[in-house]
Amino acid sequence: MQLASISANLLFISFIAYLAATLFFGGAVKGAKTQEAYENNRWGKIAIGITIVGFITHLGYFITRWIASAHAPVSNMFEFITAFAMMVVGAFILLFFLYRTPSLGLFALPLAVVMIGYASMFPRELTPLIPALQTYWLTIHVITAAIGEAILAISAVAGLVFLLKNVDLTKRSKQRFWLESVMFTLMLVVGFILSSSTFAIIGYEAKFTYINKNDQAAQIVYNYPPLFGMNEYESLTPDKMTPLAEMPPIVNAKTLTTFVWSVATGIVLYLLLRLILRRPVATLFQPFAKKANSQVMDEIGYRSVLIGFPVFTLGALIFAMIWAHEAWSRFWGWDPKEVWALITWLFYAAYLHLRLSRGWEGEKSAWLAVIGFIIIMFNLIAVNLIIAGLHSYA
Repeated sequence: MQLASISANLLFISFIAYLAATLFFGGAVKGAKTQEAYENNRWGKIAIGITIVGFITHLGYFITRWIASAHAPVSNMFEFITAFAMMVVGAFILLFFLYRTPSLGLFALPLAVVMIGYASMFPRELTPLIPALQTYWLTIHVITAAIGEAILAISAVAGLVFLLKNVDLTKRSKQRFWLESVMFTLMLVVGFILSSSTFAIIGYEAKFTYINKNDQAAQIVYNYPPLFGMNEYESLTPDKMTPLAEMPPIVNAKTLTTFVWSVATGIVLYLLLRLILRRPVATLFQPFAKKANSQVMDEIGYRSVLIGFPVFTLGALIFAMIWAHEAWSRFWGWDPKEVWALITWLFYAAYLHLRLSRGWEGEKSAWLAVIGFIIIMFNLIAVNLIIAGLHSYA
């Protein structure tokens, strides 16, 4: 337990470090008067130093939790997302030393911060692995896939910076609409963190029994007022809200409830922000991308996919199929997670095809990189949590 406590403290330190580094990267971007100052700003040097400290403590969290749990800490949503955030920061550090662009840090580190905040909403207790996961293939498959996705995430960050710099937000256009849609999606994530934190603080709990997809009786605890009930549910806390609708066994009604509450909160936040600003939310972030070099951002986005795609292929498809054959005597089973891993792979294969053979550079390439990351996050959140399958996390 002492090692687990050290692990949690190290993760918290890395979270604070990433927040602090974001502020310093902001100072580096806003304070630079020339391109040379932008690339070699002392605020930027402090920021990358703090980022490295945060990454080292994050790595310390990963190692100490691995020792404490006696298995690679990637077996549930909390562990996987915190590990994913660590890999995103690691990929960013590598690319920062290659390209020296503070704007990349200003947008990459908040992504890691949001991921850690999101992960903290899931159970953090150390639990033994179920028999199906007690294999070295868990470590090989999941970590390799996560590294590939983390590198691909940096391509989306570079793409977003490129779009904020080059899309004219003063005129109505399809580009402005879709860029604002990305900002709206970010508000939904903030809505999740805010709503889950609020109900956690007030200690909301509603308990139910239900019949799971294996026709077995089970219990579940809701931390949000239940909008949707599990299959054949019965309330154990009659003083709490009754679900508005009952879901079939294939749907995780608790997660669907969380999703709807998060979306509703995010929509309210977005509308309030629009009312206060009286202009697109994207205009808040555009000044931080103005000094970025468009050509460099385009190159970072492309090279990230060029590196991340084969790593993702190895981890998410090849290693996954080998493990599937060992576990279930088949390479492929059309499980929802497998299907979306294939969709993700096909999308990035199409990205490289369009980039190399059709000359889709600049803005087109940036849009593809952002869309690709949205697919990755849909796979991580919706497919893992809402759709019941072999890969569903507890």
